[in-house]
Amino acid sequence: MSDKPVDYWDFFIADAKRADSPLYARLAEGVRDNRDLRAFAAQVKQGQPSANILFGAVHYLLLRGADHPLRRFYPNLNGGQRIENEDPVPHFVDFVTRYRDELQPLVATKVTNTNEVGRSAHLHAAFRAVAKESGEPLNLIEIGPSAGLNLLWDRYGVRYRRSAEIFELPVPDPVLVIDCELRGEKNPPLGASPQVASRVGLELNPVDLSDPGQRDWLRALVWPDTRGRFERLEAALKAHAAIRPEIRSGSALDLLPDALRAMPEDQPVCIYHSYVIYQFSAEMKEALEAILTLAGLRRPVWRIAIEGRADASNTIEMIHYHDGVRAAQTLALCHPHGRWIEWLQP
Repeated sequence: MSDKPVDYWDFFIADAKRADSPLYARLAEGVRDNRDLRAFAAQVKQGQPSANILFGAVHYLLLRGADHPLRRFYPNLNGGQRIENEDPVPHFVDFVTRYRDELQPLVATKVTNTNEVGRSAHLHAAFRAVAKESGEPLNLIEIGPSAGLNLLWDRYGVRYRRSAEIFELPVPDPVLVIDCELRGEKNPPLGASPQVASRVGLELNPVDLSDPGQRDWLRALVWPDTRGRFERLEAALKAHAAIRPEIRSGSALDLLPDALRAMPEDQPVCIYHSYVIYQFSAEMKEALEAILTLAGLRRPVWRIAIEGRADASNTIEMIHYHDGVRAAQTLALCHPHGRWIEWLQP
């Protein structure tokens, strides 16, 4: 086995293929092999993923009406077609060249405020697992919620499918229903949603959904050839406008200690995050562990981590902190956008 580090663009290419996004996989190959494009994409803010920001910036301009042949390759802009008999890379290179002045400030300043509502299918399963251990009602703190759409996870219905079997979660009056394939032989928890006493998000770069430009940036971060994500996003945006969950602006590491102290001591508290920690430095990860370990000396604390791993798998981890002991277990393997889940626990 080689010890050579995986090139960032090779990692993204593999991730795009797993997510069934042949367009972004091919565009990433084009960037990887083009020194000028790699340098242009490297202008992102520290800690931001170059591919997501560059592709988001291009998509943003296309969504806002940029007239260019590249549009033909975006299924959300061409009536749902995947063009497989023509290479999009030359058109992408031309687009970046032609719109460089408009793209440069987007690449240099934007952040990945992704809100993939499909991940709530995983949160439903994870919070049922937490509640089974902790009891109810749950007090929830999300790290990096962006606009907060997944703070509303229990407003979304879920329809799990395995071949001819269908398991629909009992969610009253859902604002949307997420279809999620079940892999493997085990089912995730399927009972009623646990009660939620409170929910709050801690976000360094909150999204103001009253701003059309910020709404369009959320749309631009959706991968254009991943089915169903745009419809879910639009339904979730409407739900958010009616409910407006609480989001506190600032560094999660600065805000988290006070948020934990404010939680009722006679009710369980659960911190959660999805595809956020990859942006943390090693020091930030250590600081987060220290905060949760300290909080666990006063009370049991649960944590749900839905993140990618170095071996390129995506997992749902449940971690329990109490009396200085950290106990972790992998609940499931999962698709990064919520398309499937493979439950691993009894």
